[in-house]
Amino acid sequence: MNAPVPSDPIGELLMGMRMRGASYGKLHLPPPLGAAFPASTEARFHFVAGGMGLLRSPSGDLMPLSCGDAVLLPRGDEHALVSRADAEVRPIETFLTVPLCPGMCSFEPGCGKTSPEKGVLIFSAAMQFELDTLHPLIELMPSVLHVGSIPGKEPEVRPLLDAMEREMSTNRAGTAGILARLAEVVAASVVRNWVECGCGDASGWVAALRDERLGRVLAALHRDPGREWTLAEMAAAMGSSRSVFAERFAAATGTTPLRYVGALRMRLAAQWLSRDRMSIDQVARQLGYQSQAAFSRAYKRVTGQPPGQARKAR
Repeated sequence: MNAPVPSDPIGELLMGMRMRGASYGKLHLPPPLGAAFPASTEARFHFVAGGMGLLRSPSGDLMPLSCGDAVLLPRGDEHALVSRADAEVRPIETFLTVPLCPGMCSFEPGCGKTSPEKGVLIFSAAMQFELDTLHPLIELMPSVLHVGSIPGKEPEVRPLLDAMEREMSTNRAGTAGILARLAEVVAASVVRNWVECGCGDASGWVAALRDERLGRVLAALHRDPGREWTLAEMAAAMGSSRSVFAERFAAATGTTPLRYVGALRMRLAAQWLSRDRMSIDQVARQLGYQSQAAFSRAYKRVTGQPPGQARKAR
């Protein structure tokens, strides 16, 4: 008889991580110049393909970036990329955009900003995380995740970064698509490394997910949110009594199991309505509601507004 496969709730959820490329660009910063990126609902990924630069946080802290380094800003916090500490910083929106190939453009300084120095060459991506399974995890992440220390723990990341550097130095067909896929894999590796290193000071939801028995239940809820879950079914998945399960679940997540399921469903509903333009009836059926009216009542009770408002507020 084969031995049972060990449960890996975190790995299961990370396997569901996807990113949508909102925009990809090649950014050249000749000294002394910098580009300011405003706060965004999209994650930001930057890869340094040539030269050395700095990432400046809203507080003014500077993070050195060398050729081959990459950073992920999972919540899209305000920041700037600069060629040196005393660089003139301009909003990225003021740079000229020149199409390079489908899905990718070049950000040009314009205004006569030239320099005999090579400056910094950066691949920059604005990404939309598919948050269906990872939303709580992203909220707990630090504002900046640096890839610099990861290759030592995950050797497979270094060839990916090298491949990105090679793609940036050519204009071959399909460059934008290849860079996008490489960036997605590297970003997923960044998230996984953060999780496996203990998620910093994060607790609560992450602690519940790292608990093998409780994490098994959370993974099942995220895998099948439209199922008509009962407390007894969730307790059985954990292998405990209902009272023990409910107590441990509430202690770890700060809410009851059934409220968690309701909140998960409404978060997914908001995404599907506004992002994917699904009809209210489609969302209701996909989340297991018997009628559109029942779903609409539940949505308004949890979010404070009718589902039609989410579709309008795309």
